[in-house]
Amino acid sequence: MSYKTVSANSNTVDKKWVVVDAEGQTLGRLASGIAYLLRGKHKTNYTPHVDCGDNVIVINAEKVVLTGQKATEKEYVRHTEYPGGQRFTTPRELMMKKPTRVLENAVKGMLPKNRLGAELYRNLHAFEGAEHPHEAQKPQTIDINTIK
Repeated sequence: MSYKTVSANSNTVDKKWVVVDAEGQTLGRLASGIAYLLRGKHKTNYTPHVDCGDNVIVINAEKVVLTGQKATEKEYVRHTEYPGGQRFTTPRELMMKKPTRVLENAVKGMLPKNRLGAELYRNLHAFEGAEHPHEAQKPQTIDINTIK
């Protein structure tokens, strides 16, 4: 018997919309599951150099849980590009200003660091609360704990 290896491309990819509820989920485990969905590794036609993942909508992103002392001891570093412009913040401070940013940073860190990773990151839509504006896409609700 002869089997052909199927390589997906942008025309043959079947992209879906899925909703993930982040309430009570641990940040790292949730982020790795979301990155897995964004990458498309759960599909049979997964191709490493193609965006074959799904569009992921995350609701209740502000209710994600950090274990241990990470809420106060973990630091996010950014730079303003001015001399002496290095800025530090903790997840607790970031949750007060922009609650979805903690989850977005975690997922972005688990995606490839290239143009494909930037393209995949655009498929992530994180929202505070249980409402989202993407009902027209008819997203399917999934339990992130049963993906892998």
